[in-house]
Amino acid sequence: MIIRKGMTEHNEEQVLLLRRRRRRCCLIATGVAILLLLAFFIIILILALTVFKTKQPITELQSAKIDGIAPRVTFPAVDIQLNLTLDLQILVKNRNRASFKHGSGKSLLLYRGKQVGVVDIDPGLIPARGSAVLPSRLTLQVDEVASNLSALIRDVLDGELVMETHTRIPGRVNLLGIFKKHIVATSECQFTFSVLAFKIQSQKCKNKARF
Repeated sequence: MIIRKGMTEHNEEQVLLLRRRRRRCCLIATGVAILLLLAFFIIILILALTVFKTKQPITELQSAKIDGIAPRVTFPAVDIQLNLTLDLQILVKNRNRASFKHGSGKSLLLYRGKQVGVVDIDPGLIPARGSAVLPSRLTLQVDEVASNLSALIRDVLDGELVMETHTRIPGRVNLLGIFKKHIVATSECQFTFSVLAFKIQSQKCKNKARF
């Protein structure tokens, strides 16, 4: 009886010791898992604030070309109207290390501060650190600038047209497929178009973004 009792107590001590070891191992494993998870979130946070920090896309006018000239004269009252069709190539550079999915946008064309044309920009996807050329075609109606017709004729004779584009493109930056941030990219470009060379001679652009 004494031997059996001693063996029972010894077995109970071993069971208690084994349970303590298991509990200790579970606590260590849980602690390691928590530390690894915490370290992972810290790394993601650091990357999101540094490498993957959202940057505003850069929008500029890559080229502009007069594609068609369609004069129209009406009688009996002499009314001369001139329609110019412009092909605009809007270049959008995505500086983010994540793709930029943009929706439908708009680009306004202004001459001497007055809107003379508007074109819709189709939605699309620009890859990380990539760029895309968004073709835009509009008809510039000279009757919209009738008040500045003499200035327009003078600029054409001088061989240069100074115009502006106001572009607005809403979209979303997708970081690692986890974080999605909405962004609206806008730009205001003033460009000088050479009538003789049929190309942009110079331009200045200001880019902004609203997150």
